[in-house]
Amino acid sequence: MIGKKPKRTLDEFVEERDAARFKEHGQLTRDLRSVREAAREQQERGDRLEKELGLYKVLSAAKVEPPVWLAPKVPSKGHRAIPSLTVADIHRGEVVAPEQIEGLNKYNIGIADQRVKRAFEGAIVLCRDYLKGVTFEGAMLLLPGDVVAGDIQQGRETNQGTLAQNIMGCVEPLEAGVNLLVEGFGKVHVVCVPGNHARNTRKPIAKNRAADNWDTLAYRIIERDYRNNPNVTVQVSDAADAAFSIYNTRYVLTHGDQFHGGSGISGALAPLLLGAHRKTRRAAASGRPYDCLVMGHWHRRYQLPGVKVSGCICGYDEYAYVSNFEPEPASAELWLTTPEHGITLTAPVFVQNRVEEGW
Repeated sequence: MIGKKPKRTLDEFVEERDAARFKEHGQLTRDLRSVREAAREQQERGDRLEKELGLYKVLSAAKVEPPVWLAPKVPSKGHRAIPSLTVADIHRGEVVAPEQIEGLNKYNIGIADQRVKRAFEGAIVLCRDYLKGVTFEGAMLLLPGDVVAGDIQQGRETNQGTLAQNIMGCVEPLEAGVNLLVEGFGKVHVVCVPGNHARNTRKPIAKNRAADNWDTLAYRIIERDYRNNPNVTVQVSDAADAAFSIYNTRYVLTHGDQFHGGSGISGALAPLLLGAHRKTRRAAASGRPYDCLVMGHWHRRYQLPGVKVSGCICGYDEYAYVSNFEPEPASAELWLTTPEHGITLTAPVFVQNRVEEGW
C-alpha cells in the first residue's frame, strides 16, 4: 500500500537490538573505568596523607639537640691582609648642576676635594672599626684615571678652573690621602693608569696613550714628591694597563674605556665581560696571567667574576641623566686581599654627603 512503512525483518530487529546492547555495554565499561580511576586516586591520596601524617608525628616527637659550636679562636699571630682602595673618576674641574638632573647630584672643585677626603677617611674607618683582629701589612691605593676632567667633551666651556689649576689641585688631596694611609697602615703602594677624559687628543690614541695624558702628569708629580719616602712607592704606568700582585693574587689595573658598547637589559655587562675575556687571553698568551681586573670609568659599581669596577667620586651627571642610566651614590671601592683566600670583604666607601656639600 502506498505510504505505509514496511515492516522490519527479523534480521533487522536483531541487528538493532545488538547495536543498542553494544552501545549500552560500552557506556557501562567507560563508567566502570572512571569509577576505578577515581577509587585509585582516592587510595593514593589516602596513602600520601597517611605517610605525611606519620612523618609529622615523628618530627613532632623528635627532640632537636644542635651541637654547641664555639667561635674560632683568633690565631696568636692574627689574620694578615692588605686593603686596596680604588679612587676612580675624580673629574676635578667638572661641574654638575643639580637643577639639570632633578637634584640627584651636585659637583664642583670644593665637593671633589671633600669626597676624596671622605674616601681615605672611610677606608681607615672600615678597616679600623669594622675589621677587628686583622693585622694590616700595608695598603694599596689604586688610581684608574680621570683624576682631572680635561678639556674634551665640552670641558673647556663648562669646567671650573683651568686645566693647569686642576692638575695641581688634585695632587694635594691625593697626597694628603696617601699620608693618611701611611699613618694607618705603615706602608703604601700607589698604582696609577691614565683615563680617557684627561687625554690631550680629541679621539683616543694608542701610541703615547699614557705619556700624552694629563693624569700621568699629576701622577708623576706625586711620584716625585714621594721619591725619598721609604714608606711610599708609586707605580706610574707607561701603558694603558698596570700589573701588580698582592700576596699570591695577581691584578691588572686599567681605566675601562677600552670596553665599548652595551645596551638593553645586559647594559654594561656584555662589554665588560667581553673585554675582560680578551684581556685575559692577551695576558695568558704573553705569559702574564692575572686573577682580577680592576677599573673605573663606568661610574657605577660592578662585581663580576674576575672583574672589579669601582664607583666614581664625581657621581651622577648630566650625561648619565640624559642616557637614562640608573643613579648611584658617589663611592670609592675597598677590599682586602689575604694570603689564604685572595680577595675578601669587598665594600663600597660612600663619599657623598648632601648636608656637608650643601645641596
